[in-house]
Amino acid sequence: MSDELRYHVDGDLVPASDATVSVDDRGFRYGDAAFETLRAYGGTVFAWDDHVERLERTCESLSLEHGLLAADLRSRIDETLAANDLADAYVRLSITRGVQPGKLTPQSDVDPAVVIYVKPLPRGGLEGDPVWDGPATVQTVETRRIPDEAIPAAAKTHNYLNGILARAELEGDADEALMCDLEGAIAEGATSNLFFVRNGTVHAPSTDGSVLPGITRGIVLEMARDAGISVREGRYEPAAVLEADEAFLTNRTWELRPIATVDGHAIGGGPVTDRLAGLYDERVEESCYRSDNGH
Repeated sequence: MSDELRYHVDGDLVPASDATVSVDDRGFRYGDAAFETLRAYGGTVFAWDDHVERLERTCESLSLEHGLLAADLRSRIDETLAANDLADAYVRLSITRGVQPGKLTPQSDVDPAVVIYVKPLPRGGLEGDPVWDGPATVQTVETRRIPDEAIPAAAKTHNYLNGILARAELEGDADEALMCDLEGAIAEGATSNLFFVRNGTVHAPSTDGSVLPGITRGIVLEMARDAGISVREGRYEPAAVLEADEAFLTNRTWELRPIATVDGHAIGGGPVTDRLAGLYDERVEESCYRSDNGH
């Protein structure tokens, strides 16, 4: 029996090597597509409702009326996990506008392409280990975050050139690029949201600017407030990060990842980062692994 992964493409499970979409698909031609990166823990997709809501916001910002029900998308994900015998996995769900006449202007009649890609990813929660090898080495880059007025910052689309250009600037052992907005305020990492801690207060760049409202970011802010930790969202100059007591990055894959250095300045994690990481692990455990979670 082949160990090749199977992906879900337009309603069918196919071997990864046969998983294709048309070269005329607008997701390929123009990046005209929405996606979500998710994690399955113990066979349960974590924070599914949050991901569905953001996916719909992205599709609305693209005027992409795909006509698909959330329950249909979830069943396709569950089928893909089952077909690959995966309980703990990285999951990527993509919806493109599909194939339309070769004009830039999108047409209202949409036959979407839906692709679900999975790969094994070790469990999280209280018994898991981080998937990252160590704290992040971060470098600020010249590439600026595209302003929200040009491309909605809250939209997760297939066009990732902004992040690619940022990552292309990295030198040495840096593994994440920290981007500023056009005014020079810190925005986010190429694929992550930034947090830093000063005098016990958790700070995060505000999503009022050119910052993607990450699902993990939102959970961390909620947990911090519930735990009585002081939280502030605002606009910050790069120097504020360099002067931090602690700093960390969040995304769905990394969960909470401490920042070792920014531009060579040592920062590291600390008690607040550790507490929030522990609370996050407990949230995953409660939502996905405990037998009484209802899944």
